[in-house]
Amino acid sequence: MAQLVCADNTGAKILQIAQVTRYKGRHSRLPAAAVGDFVTVTVKKGPAELRKQIFGAVIVRQKYPIRRLNGVRVSFEDNAAVLVTTEGEIKGTDLKGPVAAEAAEKWPRIANLASMII
Repeated sequence: MAQLVCADNTGAKILQIAQVTRYKGRHSRLPAAAVGDFVTVTVKKGPAELRKQIFGAVIVRQKYPIRRLNGVRVSFEDNAAVLVTTEGEIKGTDLKGPVAAEAAEKWPRIANLASMII
């Protein structure tokens, strides 16, 4: 599965997607996730107390261009996610880097902490 950069200050560095929640797929097709989607992740690189555990995360940036309704395509230089609880509460207290407007729209708590929304 895909590996993402952790864009908050929880201490986790690299996250690996384990499952895309609310994804209806086809046999042998890998589930796809985009900006604003809730995914289940494991911490691959970070402190020992966070590793080998399952967390929820929201994708806030993606490399693949996002097409907006006004015709503009937006792409970021990395794929990044933020660790959240199932209720949508963010585990960290600060977000690093920009956040896509699609994720900020869906998740108001992420929009509050974001320093830059693109």
